[in-house]
Amino acid sequence: MRSILALIALTAAAAVPHPAAPAAPQNPAETETATTTPPGAVPATDIFDLGAADSRMTVPVSIGADGPYHFIVDTGAERSVVSRELAGALNLAAGRPVRVTTMAGTSELGTYRLPMLRAGTVAPAMIEAPVVDARNLGAPGMLGIDALKDRVVSIDFDKDVMEVRPAVRRRLAGSPGDIVIRAKNVYGQLIVTNAHYRGRRVSVVIDTGSPVTIGNMALKQRLRDDIPLGHVNLLAVTGQWLGADYRALDRVTLGGIAFNKVRVAFADAVPFRRFGLTDTPALMLGMDALRLFRRVQIDFANREIRLTLPRAASDMPRRDLTFQR
Repeated sequence: MRSILALIALTAAAAVPHPAAPAAPQNPAETETATTTPPGAVPATDIFDLGAADSRMTVPVSIGADGPYHFIVDTGAERSVVSRELAGALNLAAGRPVRVTTMAGTSELGTYRLPMLRAGTVAPAMIEAPVVDARNLGAPGMLGIDALKDRVVSIDFDKDVMEVRPAVRRRLAGSPGDIVIRAKNVYGQLIVTNAHYRGRRVSVVIDTGSPVTIGNMALKQRLRDDIPLGHVNLLAVTGQWLGADYRALDRVTLGGIAFNKVRVAFADAVPFRRFGLTDTPALMLGMDALRLFRRVQIDFANREIRLTLPRAASDMPRRDLTFQR
């Protein structure tokens, strides 16, 4: 079985566990992109039925008059990506080459211009998307932060739908059972610091483009009573491989909620260095962990992440969630 993980920093893509196989630009200044909504007005909301590609979410995307194509939604990717096959079929115009950072290293890739890319009302200006082979990406393309940066992305795992709406300056009231976490912005990526492993602070990146959770070496050095699960290989969208040590951890908390038996692939992944997290224990939280919540909402403009708790621990796969408020 093959699963593919996608993390694309200013240029980047990610990786995936696979059964044993052969073995940066300046940080742009943060800008306030949230729109102002007149009192009483309701922002337009797109609701997508979620598809799946290797345990990752997909939504229908059109390019000009063509489509829809099912693109992976990756909140851990700075750049949207297009497959070489789709770019050729649509005869897209070539853009400027870019240097990308993937889980496994850095590469220089060509780009293609995506005219009139649209997912519902999400219609960013012209995007120059790095190009990769579809067999490595696992989909015709990937929708990254460059297309979602002024939006609120809300993923409802109960209903298996994703809502996308413009961000607003006002704070929306939360529901009982919601955990609201403020995050910091690094290269457009939201990094949460309200997480811990056995009482020690851990930085967390929410990465919907990854089917698995990845940990850095600084966190691995602090492991206690973890359960070895073997070795996996991570395949970057560029076709590069990265070996990882797969382990299960107890007492991982996010927003005050404790998780047990959290499966983490530990690797010296390049994005941790890019985000300045080499010496700080850190996790890139993938879909395996995110699905423990009923709903995950990511507000890029207001740097806020909202998590809705499950109805009860017994609702969750593996029953490995405990409440510790």
